[in-house]
Amino acid sequence: MSNATTFKVLEDIAKDLSGDEITFPTFLDITFQVRTALKDPNLSIEQLAKLIGAEPLMSTKIIRMSNSVALNPSGREIADVKTAITRVGMEAVRTVSFAVAMEQLLKSKSMKSFEAISKKLWDHTAHVAALCRVLARRIAKINGDEAMFAGLVHDLGVFYLMSRAANFPELVNDKVELHALLVGWHDNIGHALLSALGSPESVLVAVQEHETDREIIELKTLTDVLYVANKIANRTSSWRDPELDGAVDTSMLETIFDADTLEEIINESEEEVQSLKSALGG
Repeated sequence: MSNATTFKVLEDIAKDLSGDEITFPTFLDITFQVRTALKDPNLSIEQLAKLIGAEPLMSTKIIRMSNSVALNPSGREIADVKTAITRVGMEAVRTVSFAVAMEQLLKSKSMKSFEAISKKLWDHTAHVAALCRVLARRIAKINGDEAMFAGLVHDLGVFYLMSRAANFPELVNDKVELHALLVGWHDNIGHALLSALGSPESVLVAVQEHETDREIIELKTLTDVLYVANKIANRTSSWRDPELDGAVDTSMLETIFDADTLEEIINESEEEVQSLKSALGG
């Protein structure tokens, strides 16, 4: 297969993202509605609960998240959406809306051809999101919920590229060309998609630069947190095929962490991963 097919996919995506409406699976509708609602400074929890309650899967995830170990140390279970939103916070609602959309995308018939890579990608995503939250709270001292959200959507470009590549059987069957497309374009495509969805500038920058190798002396910004979290996750849960792409260089981690600190961060994040998977993907 020639690169003409890859060019055709990218051309279609460029037209899509520059238009008034983005062609993406319909279950992203709730994400769009939540995004719009959360922009209203006068939005009440009652109003948001009414919107979320209209989507059974979304409301189930919010309640499950509010009852997860990470957010419910008291063990007192919550069974209604309004109380669940109060516990998890409105920022978490945005995170869950994207998680629901991505989970449904992975289960769609169009993604059947990408089942293996999709499972790896979701596992990688969960690890990066958890690591972002740990690094944000423990080291960077920035908003942990925003960091987790950035981790959750950092590879949205890969999901989106696969959903569009599904329309080109010759590309689906060419693993080398497909992998090159996903690796080479997912960060910029993810940035463009999230920009079209109205994501915060801090998240947009972090997503666009999460694969850009650079020297980091200390973690202070969301961009640095996502970059480092992605590096750590690539050691144990990378979605990339090393036979097609080579191993991701993670040597920079030794320049900012000693072995004991890195192990502590990984162990702490593993607890977050299990809690996140239970809450979002259970």
